[in-house]
Amino acid sequence: MFGHRRKHRQQLLEQSLPAKWLAIVERNVPYYRTLDPGEQQQLHGLIQIFLDEKRFEGCGGLEIGDEIRVTIAAQACMLLLNRDSEMYSTLRTVLVYPHAYVSREPIRLPDGTVSEVGQVRLGQSWDRGSMVLSWDDVQSGASDIHDGHNVVFHEFAHQLDHESDRGPGAPRLARRSMYLAWARVLGHEYTALLDDIEHHRKTFLDQYGATNAAEFFAVVTECFFEKPQQLRARHPELYEQLQLFFQQNPADRARGPGGENSNDGDA
Repeated sequence: MFGHRRKHRQQLLEQSLPAKWLAIVERNVPYYRTLDPGEQQQLHGLIQIFLDEKRFEGCGGLEIGDEIRVTIAAQACMLLLNRDSEMYSTLRTVLVYPHAYVSREPIRLPDGTVSEVGQVRLGQSWDRGSMVLSWDDVQSGASDIHDGHNVVFHEFAHQLDHESDRGPGAPRLARRSMYLAWARVLGHEYTALLDDIEHHRKTFLDQYGATNAAEFFAVVTECFFEKPQQLRARHPELYEQLQLFFQQNPADRARGPGGENSNDGDA
């Protein structure tokens, strides 16, 4: 079974991306233009594996077509370039709403009673085989590759996190020996963010990353891909750990039409 899957995946990796899918990537995912030709070719194969193995479902009346599937798959697979990956092994289904949606979740009140509170969501990721995305926010996140916000990068970082048994914010690293440095650096940066917020200091990293360790990893993943030069300048050890994990160095990618601007000092 596993041998057959490996063979099938290899066949998909070697196939050319259908022209209509490539046109969608080029139109909807400007980050694609920052990749070198080898990375682009690798991404083509990963997209085809992703679309072969994952199921999409429309919610709130949204009809799923290639435009939605390919746009999401292309961004999700950016996080897998150059890595020996199981293609988001815990994920089976991607649910897509047309817009931001309201998620009703139980909270425990001070008196011990439980109540449901509605929260507006752009996306959610679970370790039970599914995730949710807002199509509007997928598009807006993809369109600006400099703002440090990309809901697909964020939610699929959570999926990478789910693949590990090391606890929130500690995805599966290539070697066990890497966890010591990972915990030291990310733990220090997370604590520093909490301290900056407590003392009302301006932060480069999005303050949502202070929610918990899992959200911190998802937030810094967005920043690593969309503000790499600034992240490397301001948080060099954090950048180094992410570079080792993702096996990519986006700060050094040649600047193409979609490349990051050169002012590293701007937040």
